[in-house]
Amino acid sequence: MKLIQGDMTIITNGQELLEITDKVNSWIKKQEINRGLLTIFIKHTSASLIIQENASDDVLEDIKKFFTKLVPEDTSLYLHSIEGQDDMPAHIKSLLNQTSLTIPVLNQKMNLGTWQGIFLFEHRIYPKTRKIILSFIGE
Repeated sequence: MKLIQGDMTIITNGQELLEITDKVNSWIKKQEINRGLLTIFIKHTSASLIIQENASDDVLEDIKKFFTKLVPEDTSLYLHSIEGQDDMPAHIKSLLNQTSLTIPVLNQKMNLGTWQGIFLFEHRIYPKTRKIILSFIGE
């Protein structure tokens, strides 16, 4: 039984869905992980993690447009706006998604579906540096 923990730093370019599947799989291979469970956790309250289709960029654009309509960036709607117009909307978008994912690992890579990828969903307008924690249990 192996218990392994690591981290990665991701720099975003403002509001985007940034695929991190390959980076996570590279980390798994470096750890010589064969099979088990991987938990991916983002240490922020204004960004989130999602599993989503990675074959069509249209899906990602539609998701971004949906969240923009669902959670308007209008400071008159919120009390909290210390860091600007995207402050509270970013927190709301984050709570509607996930801050952690648990994914099975098999044969030194995540056992995802054919069209599934892991994405960091950045909710802030301006670029940010994000810290992701990776925790593995297995062999």
